[in-house]
Amino acid sequence: MTTNLTPAPAQSTETRITRVLVANRGEIARRVFATCRARGIGTVAVFSDADADAPFVGEADFAVRLPGTAPADTYLRGELIIEAAKRAGADAIHPGYGFLSENAGFARQVIEAGITWIGPDPESIDQMGSKIESKRLMLAADVPVLGELAVDQITEADLPVLVKASSGGGRRGMRIVTDLDALAETVESASREAASAFGDPTVFCERYIAAGHHIEVQVFGDRHGNVWAVGERECSIQRRHQKVVEEAPSPLVEKHGAAMRERLYDAARAAASQIGYVGAGTVEFLADENGDFFFLEMNTRLQVEHPVTECTTGLDLVGLQLDVATGGVLAGEPPAATGYAIEVRLYAEDPAEDWQPQSGRVELFELPGVASQFSVLGTGAPAVRLDAGIETGETITTFYDPMIAKVIGVGPTRHAAASALASSLEAMRWQGPRTNADLLVNVLREPTFLAGITSTKYFDEHPEVFAPTLDSNSVRPYAIAAAIATGAAVASGAPAGPSDDLAAGDPVSGEDALALAIAEANPRPKIGGWRLFHADWRSRSYVVASDELTVEYRQRRDGWQVAPDEGGAQVEVIAASADQVRLAIDGVERRFAVQRTGSGVCVTLASASVTFEEQPRYTD
Repeated sequence: MTTNLTPAPAQSTETRITRVLVANRGEIARRVFATCRARGIGTVAVFSDADADAPFVGEADFAVRLPGTAPADTYLRGELIIEAAKRAGADAIHPGYGFLSENAGFARQVIEAGITWIGPDPESIDQMGSKIESKRLMLAADVPVLGELAVDQITEADLPVLVKASSGGGRRGMRIVTDLDALAETVESASREAASAFGDPTVFCERYIAAGHHIEVQVFGDRHGNVWAVGERECSIQRRHQKVVEEAPSPLVEKHGAAMRERLYDAARAAASQIGYVGAGTVEFLADENGDFFFLEMNTRLQVEHPVTECTTGLDLVGLQLDVATGGVLAGEPPAATGYAIEVRLYAEDPAEDWQPQSGRVELFELPGVASQFSVLGTGAPAVRLDAGIETGETITTFYDPMIAKVIGVGPTRHAAASALASSLEAMRWQGPRTNADLLVNVLREPTFLAGITSTKYFDEHPEVFAPTLDSNSVRPYAIAAAIATGAAVASGAPAGPSDDLAAGDPVSGEDALALAIAEANPRPKIGGWRLFHADWRSRSYVVASDELTVEYRQRRDGWQVAPDEGGAQVEVIAASADQVRLAIDGVERRFAVQRTGSGVCVTLASASVTFEEQPRYTD
């Protein structure tokens, strides 16, 4: 689409890009490839051995192997990536985000090799790479900054304070200090971690705003002195100082209105202009409830959360990067933002266990209702965009970040965007490592979030969002549908799981015969009365979110029957096949779709989905 750029002026040297190598992996590689394909630009992937079968590799026109699996042996080897670009005939390199994207040395090597660097000048990366140096530059540009606190002068009145690494990002080298006696030890610990993570032990202290708002402004600069502020985003909902939910526009800025937005954009433009910034960048601020804000850092790359800005402005930001890298001019003002967009990061992790990363094979991943993948999606009507690095059949390894996908909901109102996004995630069909999907759905439907009341303390203040979206009583009908579908599959002669069922009247042998003989010889009591466990009753057990549910059922001449659950709903099986089950639950009919892969079974009811792991019926 049009990005409001005019051709480079005659006196400039305009560059032409014909083939782009993306020095990255996963969804950001796929995102860059999508824009390149739309523009007729060739693409090159580099891949580690762990990523040999990943979707981004198959989507590239050319692919070059980086031997090894660990990032230090592959995606962080700048010399290997430049050699790959030469071998594949790439005349430009896009760094994506993470890995080498903010490595000034790598950017210099790319430029010295005669390859177009789709990013800011190395000098800008250097200047913003040190948080101490960047704050000095921002003060000179009259950008609001939280003052640095000298460690030996901090008093009880200054607490709490935040210890931060001068280099790098994320949560590494970052500590909150609430006890003055622990300050020295905490500074030393943060310094050791910073040295290990970034090769720079320098840390500093600043005032800690406990319940602040993380607000950032997307900026773009060209080589002709023009700087755009392209909308703001709020990323206050974080875990371990890493973003989980990002949205545009910011609810806090919306609350304070045009005056705050104007001050915010002026500060962001001043920050970019101060260093002659070229390309895509993000100026991050920490704001309080009063609308006062302070410079945090400038990320000299495209951000993970860039899709929300694309959807609210209509700009293809990757396309804009390509245009600026080839000498294009930012003409006039950027398009005004309209509507709302909310992005969540779908991770393979367990939020209830301190966000522990998960790994394993993805047997099934389907997200219903997706209107767009890796491309701009307007906000005129509720819709969902998916930027995923993982597909069915892929394996999530321990070598890289466990992000599965970015899912973006858009709409003319914030409620509409949140509702579209929550509904899509709730209906997600997934079988694989545990994810944070339930948490995301709970956040998107939580009343204070919908009211726009969020801060960096959100998860501390809302522990209820860590609960499963469905309790055991709500999940049980899904388990019944799974069991009946399994029985129907086996009755039709199809294999259906780790311990295939038997149709009533079928001859039995081996373990089945032994189990049935024991059951007939030892009838067992049922709470609320005695009932014989007849030979034709079957039992299936399923695990979901560490809970085990057991369903007893049988096939009779007049259809399928489910053993009553004491105190539970009355369930009648209306019809059943291997992939569809109709149940009447307390007289209300529901229709379930069932998908099976290996020992897992995914059951979907209208807009909700539950995935079970089936347990073996017999054990040694």
